[in-house]
Amino acid sequence: MPHILIVEDETIIRSALRRLLERNQYQVSEAGSVQEAQERFSIPTFDLIVSDLRLPGAPGTELIKLGQGTPVLIMTSYASLRSAVDSMKMGAVDYIAKPFDHDEMLQAVARILRDRQAATSNPAEPVGKASASAKAGASNNNGEIGIIGSCPPMQDLYSKIRKVAPTDSNVLIQGESGTGKELVARALHNLSRRAKAPMISVNCAAIPESLIESELFGHEKGAFTGASAGRAGLVEAADGGTLFLDEIGELPLEAQARLLRVLQEGEIRRVGSVQSQKVDVRLIAATHRDLKSLAKIGQFREDLYYRLHVIALKLPALRERGADVNEIAQAFLARQSARVNRTDLKFAPDAEQAIRHYAWPGNVRELENAVERAVILCESPEISADLLGIDIELSDLDDEEFIGLAPQQGGAANNTSHEPTEDLSLEDYFQHFVLEHQDHMTETELARKLGVSRKCLWERRQRLGIPRRKTGATSES
Repeated sequence: MPHILIVEDETIIRSALRRLLERNQYQVSEAGSVQEAQERFSIPTFDLIVSDLRLPGAPGTELIKLGQGTPVLIMTSYASLRSAVDSMKMGAVDYIAKPFDHDEMLQAVARILRDRQAATSNPAEPVGKASASAKAGASNNNGEIGIIGSCPPMQDLYSKIRKVAPTDSNVLIQGESGTGKELVARALHNLSRRAKAPMISVNCAAIPESLIESELFGHEKGAFTGASAGRAGLVEAADGGTLFLDEIGELPLEAQARLLRVLQEGEIRRVGSVQSQKVDVRLIAATHRDLKSLAKIGQFREDLYYRLHVIALKLPALRERGADVNEIAQAFLARQSARVNRTDLKFAPDAEQAIRHYAWPGNVRELENAVERAVILCESPEISADLLGIDIELSDLDDEEFIGLAPQQGGAANNTSHEPTEDLSLEDYFQHFVLEHQDHMTETELARKLGVSRKCLWERRQRLGIPRRKTGATSES
């Protein structure tokens, strides 16, 4: 069980964080200051240190040196993000802004511990010898990218990431919410020449509109009410590295104009300043919105859109990734099982079928939450479909059962001209059968012959573009 040290002087925050980590099967120790931590514990023995930046006495960054290689996650408020970036330059593994939500903290902790374990298991090998992890990456074609999945759309994406990463071109990552756009951004950064410099991630939708310009571009003392001192912005903090702007479609027009200047001139001007300064940042942006359509109606600057759209990477939705969904689910199951110290858990056949055929409107994020829920609630070694908490009526049969169906005996359905063959896919068989029989069979009869529910029949019609006939035998009251 990983052992984590929390160093935080606010008792309420420290206790809440301890309870959160303990509920997720981590062993936790705590201290209120760096001095107390030194007096009570051998700091290098911990697997991870989570520390506030501002502490009584020595700052949290002192733990970077005292930890002797133990990763340190710095907590800070939005007002101190610039200091957090400085902490990363001093050796902190990452920072997290307060107030943070529980999922954000747990994801950061799990990722850092996972990276630490990987580094311990696969120490660097002499130059000229391929490491085991590199060989694995070569075999599955995405090892160094760090994204699970091998369907054709993802293989195409991996190829583009490798081509684009070494350049300084701006990149626009498009895809539905929850598809993993930040993972793509991190892969681009890690495979670039800027990998040793910071990657600053900003969710444009999470910062109040009144603060976004100050947060991104900084401000001078007296620039607005409450600006008691000058402060650098996050663009400046990313100098030499990568700036990742998530949900860039939510960026106000005024901030868009400032960002355009960064891209065109390579310089920024703090709010309230008349002086400009040069910055060297590589911009990666992400959105689930159609920026081109927003530009046409004046909600997004057209010139900024074309500056961003130098390289566009499209992330497929989870429902478009075929068998990848089961591979990703297995990875989540392994992670969650380790978190609750269970080695016997596996998906029951009905759960695997449900995972494969459910539409996953929330994409990978929804899948992760469903697996976590199932692991927590499961009392037996097999996770059944109902524990996933999803609408499994989307598919009543798996593909093999569906393809193996032949129309039942009797009536016109006895025509076997479209019986499935080895060369006929599930979707082909469904389409042929429906088109052949919908003129003389009701929807209920079609569904019964195919062995699916009416709801499943309707949804497959929508997906395949086979509208239901409004006249003849298919009309039902």
